[in-house]
Amino acid sequence: MTERYAQADAVGRRVRVVLVDDHRMFRAGVQAEIGDTARTGVEVVGEAADVDQAVTVITATRPEVVLLDVHLPGGGGVEVLRRCAPLTAAAENPVRFLALSVSDAAEDVIGVIRGGARGYVTKTITGADLVDSVFRVQEGDAVFSPRLAGFVLDAFASTDAPPVDEDLDRLTQREREVLRLIARGYAYKEIAKQLFISVKTVESHVSAVLRKLQLSNRHELTRWATARRLV
Repeated sequence: MTERYAQADAVGRRVRVVLVDDHRMFRAGVQAEIGDTARTGVEVVGEAADVDQAVTVITATRPEVVLLDVHLPGGGGVEVLRRCAPLTAAAENPVRFLALSVSDAAEDVIGVIRGGARGYVTKTITGADLVDSVFRVQEGDAVFSPRLAGFVLDAFASTDAPPVDEDLDRLTQREREVLRLIARGYAYKEIAKQLFISVKTVESHVSAVLRKLQLSNRHELTRWATARRLV
């Protein structure tokens, strides 16, 4: 591993990175593993724990690459991508996003790729491979953990589904989680216990989902989710 880092730094590569993850200890671990600029060529210029912090830090620092968790307070990684879209589309010095998540669910992978991320790797990745992935994304490559690449190919090669579900994209990450559990028949108390939130918060999420999708009740919501194979 040390040798690979040395090879990366020997060619003089440098990349400025922002870490976005709601677990402070995980951010500290990534910083310790890859953030030694002299060793890896990676300079961590900012950190954030939720959507609002992420947008503020990314806008202020304009890093080359953002390591982005999928599940974040405030709307998830997809919301960060949506709000930072002008930065990713910049003609000069675009900010590029690499999802780094514990989740390997197809819906999470597709969601952030549709949102504009350049790649998706899981948190089982080694430090050396993560450094390599960051530099590849900086250079404009698309980077995926091997199994996850198949999800993306299948999704965008499919002829029986649209590449973007605008209705689903209106929902925050938490609203999607509540939607799936409702569609699976969970009661509000069960959802609250599973997601570590209050019953009142569950009710608020359900109301928001029904309003955004223009549905009347949980039975219509279940049919809607089943039709999209979300259950």
